[in-house]
Amino acid sequence: MLKAAAAFWSLTIVGCAALAAQERSPNGVWLRDDGNARVRIASCGSNLCATNLWIKDTSKGEEVGDKLIMSLDRQSDGILTGTAFDPKRNRTYDITVIVSGNTLKTRGCIFAGLLCRDVNWTPAGGG
Repeated sequence: MLKAAAAFWSLTIVGCAALAAQERSPNGVWLRDDGNARVRIASCGSNLCATNLWIKDTSKGEEVGDKLIMSLDRQSDGILTGTAFDPKRNRTYDITVIVSGNTLKTRGCIFAGLLCRDVNWTPAGGG
């Protein structure tokens, strides 16, 4: 009886850890590390969309409502890769999204990975 209970709790703990790992998702509201953008990442059909909720400095063409449509595949716990389409600029990027703890990192590349940009994000809450 004691062995059965120990086995049950061991499986329950392993199951909960696996469930928590599966829940690592970029969904939410994020603040870019330069403080210039607040973005909501959420499902949009079979993809994820990153939509600008707030932009501090619009001089580089970023505006509220701008969107990236991301088609991502999970590579491992917290790592997603794929493409991001920017309809405003009609440009597609290779993208890697890494969710780790309470942070998000995106790496967008063009020209077959010759030109890349990393951006770090922290949870912004609300939205």
